[in-house]
Amino acid sequence: MPVSMSLPAHLRPRREKVFGDGRPRPLDRNAKVRILHQARALMRRTEKGRAYGAISAKAYAVLEALLFAFHNARSGLCFPSYESIAEKAGCARSTVAECIKALEEAGILSWVNRIVRIRERCEDLFGRMGTRWRVIRTSNAYHFRDPLPSKLPDNLANSSKSGFPAETSIQEFLSSPARPKPASPPLDPNLTAALSRLGKALGAVS
Repeated sequence: MPVSMSLPAHLRPRREKVFGDGRPRPLDRNAKVRILHQARALMRRTEKGRAYGAISAKAYAVLEALLFAFHNARSGLCFPSYESIAEKAGCARSTVAECIKALEEAGILSWVNRIVRIRERCEDLFGRMGTRWRVIRTSNAYHFRDPLPSKLPDNLANSSKSGFPAETSIQEFLSSPARPKPASPPLDPNLTAALSRLGKALGAVS
C-alpha cells in the first residue's frame, strides 16, 4: 500500500490536474497480461478483517475492461467514458470512479483530463453578437504501467562494456580522410643551372 494511503484523508496530497492525451503507450497482449497478473496479486488480502487487498475484484474487472475492450494496442490510446467502462465491467458509474482511483493509487495506471474547445456565439456587454471559446471536459485518457521494465536489445545492452572502438564504422566513414601531401613540382633544368651559376658567382665575390 502506498504511504499516502496510510495517511488520513485530509493529509493526503491532492491529485494534480493534467490535461491532454497523456503519454499513450502501445502494449501487446503479453504486456496486458502482465499488468492483470500484477493486479491479481494486489487483490490478496493484506489486513485482517478485510475481504481484499489494495484493489478489489470490481477494480480488477474495470482494469480488464480498459485493457481489452478500449485500449488500442498499436497507438496506446484509451479514453472511454465512465458509462462505457461501467457497461463492460458490469458495475455502476460511481463504482468505476472509485476503482480507477484505487488502481492509480496502486501504481497500475494513471490518467489525465481530456478536453475539447467549442466556439459558440454569444452576446457581449454592449449587446453585440460575437463568439467565444468554451472548454468542455470530455473523458479521461488512461495509460498503464507495465511491471516489466523495458530492455535494450542484447546487442546494445552491454555496448559500454564491449570492445567496440571509440569511433564506430559510420563515424569512420563520415570522418574526413587524411589528405596526402602535395607532390613537389619538378624543377626546370634551366632554372637549376642559373641558380648554380649564381651561387658560384656569389662565392667568388665573397
